[in-house]
Amino acid sequence: MTRIMADRSGEMEIFVTAVREGSLSAAARRLDLTPSAVSRALGRIEARLGVRLITRTTRRLVLTPEGDAYLHAAQRILADIAEVEGALADQAAPRGRLRVSAALAHGRLSVVPLLGAFVARYPGILVDISLSDTLEDVAGGRADVAIRFGPLADSPLTARKLGETGRTIAASPDYLARMGTPALPEDLHAHNCLNFNFRRAEPVWPFRRDGRDYALPVGGNIEANNGETLVQLALAGVGVVRVGSFHVEDHVAAGRLVALLEPFNPGDREDIHALYVGGATRPARVRAFVDFLVEKLGRS
Repeated sequence: MTRIMADRSGEMEIFVTAVREGSLSAAARRLDLTPSAVSRALGRIEARLGVRLITRTTRRLVLTPEGDAYLHAAQRILADIAEVEGALADQAAPRGRLRVSAALAHGRLSVVPLLGAFVARYPGILVDISLSDTLEDVAGGRADVAIRFGPLADSPLTARKLGETGRTIAASPDYLARMGTPALPEDLHAHNCLNFNFRRAEPVWPFRRDGRDYALPVGGNIEANNGETLVQLALAGVGVVRVGSFHVEDHVAAGRLVALLEPFNPGDREDIHALYVGGATRPARVRAFVDFLVEKLGRS
């Protein structure tokens, strides 16, 4: 019957250390053992395997072919053990670099203000955040978590809903004083409607009247690839915008912008998701960050 060894990984560590240090006495000093304890451990391995792993000379240790094969296997096994133990320890105390990609405006307005509280809760995590309306390649390893809006494309990524946002049409009081306030959606034909440049060639804004949804073509003289720019233009009195409500709610509350045509708002909502690789096997720092976002953004 094969004898069950209680500490084979410990013997592997002694073997690897002896080879790395070049002598039994140096390995003993490194591991805080006696030279005889190191020698007995190596002897137990060789007796169990039935082969000689090391040829001992007065000056150095020489690996046999079997010893060389055992060395590589032992190094791999010890690395696997260290990785597993590190991952389990990480569950208790998440740590490491966390690469986050967020849309420009939502990141600035909603995510960045939360980071101080997050790193205070998890001091072992270094947050590396990039704000861009270009979706980073999470599956390819360019980001650990990406926070994005809208319908989800088919992908191997895991998605967790963080919340949702509506849409608001708004303009500055200065612009409305000059151009008039639209009372009906069709009044927008006489206004400078600033739009996104990644929408349709002929942009349309949705409305609802008498229970019926319809799309109204609008036009303007500036297009942009992000809502942050459009809001800046609206604040400057350049035109009318239709953007995510989170973009403008503070400006509307402060009177810097005026919400328009709310009785005709179709109530369309856009989901906000955190995208990341893996489910239950995701790193603890990713789990901690996504859970934190759900906790904080779900309240707002």
